[in-house]
Amino acid sequence: MGKLIIKNKTEINDLIVIDIIKEVIMMGRISNNDKQFCYLTAVAINHEEYHVVTDLRKCSDVFTFYKCKEYKNENLNQ
Repeated sequence: MGKLIIKNKTEINDLIVIDIIKEVIMMGRISNNDKQFCYLTAVAINHEEYHVVTDLRKCSDVFTFYKCKEYKNENLNQ
């Protein structure tokens, strides 16, 4: 297992972001021919859309969490 880097570019509490990223990790490496965690995962928190974007580097996986836009679809995780 390599190094995990988490970049939280939001006002959301770091512990909540870690829980969201944990869910992405639990899905496994499903992108880039099963070498990388999901490229982009969207979640809704308080009717606002947030994205987790992953980047596979030589010695680490980088997870960037950022606010996208207001989102009114109740089907996304809250």
